[in-house]
Amino acid sequence: MSLIPYGLARPFLFGLDPETAHELTLHALAKVQGTPLAWAYSQPMVVDPVTVAGLKFPNRIGLAAGLDKNARCIDGLGAMGFGFVEVGTVTPKGQPGNPKPRMFRLPAAKGLINRLGFNNDGLDVFIANVQKSTFRQKGRILGLNIGKNASTPIERATDDYLTCLEGVYSHADYVTVNISSPNTKNLRELQSDAALDALLGQLAERRAQLAQRHGKSVPLFVKIAPDLDETQILAISSTLSRYGKDSKGKPNQQWGVIATNTTLGREAVKGMPHGEEAGGLSGAPVLALSNHVITKLRQQLGQGFPIIGVGGVMSAEDAVSKLNAGADLVQIYTGLIYGGPGLIRSAALALKKASCG
Repeated sequence: MSLIPYGLARPFLFGLDPETAHELTLHALAKVQGTPLAWAYSQPMVVDPVTVAGLKFPNRIGLAAGLDKNARCIDGLGAMGFGFVEVGTVTPKGQPGNPKPRMFRLPAAKGLINRLGFNNDGLDVFIANVQKSTFRQKGRILGLNIGKNASTPIERATDDYLTCLEGVYSHADYVTVNISSPNTKNLRELQSDAALDALLGQLAERRAQLAQRHGKSVPLFVKIAPDLDETQILAISSTLSRYGKDSKGKPNQQWGVIATNTTLGREAVKGMPHGEEAGGLSGAPVLALSNHVITKLRQQLGQGFPIIGVGGVMSAEDAVSKLNAGADLVQIYTGLIYGGPGLIRSAALALKKASCG
């Protein structure tokens, strides 16, 4: 187990501005990963292998994208016991994101609001950082999350996704296509039926070319929002089915879905300090919304279609609720901020027990 209880570090971190605390933590991880000092936060990984999208995951608990946008700390985060880690979102060109302040804690709701806006150092820096990692060599699964630059018109969004796919393809176990961040103008328009179909069609074509070039076909996961009505979920499921199932209606393991991103809803945090800040709300308030989307997706997509559940996992019980809703794998982000690395192990153990029961 880790040598430093998170309960001792959290009051210090929560005394800082959220983004300052975030950057300080990443800087520290980047410095000590791979050194003897990493024992301060490392813990044994729960062994619970499961095959999803043709990939053998060491366990069912992973890190969601957004925490490590530049892929600086893959090995440090992996040492905490994650079976898989997803980093990004990366865009073709580096960009500063939205003006600060742009992260806000809501402790009373165990929530977090961010409007970072895909701040990252760009594709070249991202790939260089990924190449330094030894995480995949240890049998862990690495997901690379791609998006579009804020300056790219929505009509040209596909160009950015294709550029990123080309760049990350050979370095990823799976690639996530982020079309659901609320902090890039008009991005969620790509979830509409026609736009999604057009995007997936071009990504499928480019992946076929890359698979021939690199001798492997990398699964693509589409990350969607929790703020979807029944008609929208049905439309997304229908589009995913066209690409993600073979002629006999069985999942081809080439496509998956990650449900969900952050919410624009504010009912759960109404009247709280920072509750009306613009941006995406994550943490406990998203759990029910995310689980609802997962349940509907599973009903529409059937068994065997890869689903990663994320949103509001603050406890081991929350992680199991994702499994019960229909997810194959579970990711955390805000729960790590509130609960620390101990949540990773407790969630992994609970998921292992639930999957065996």
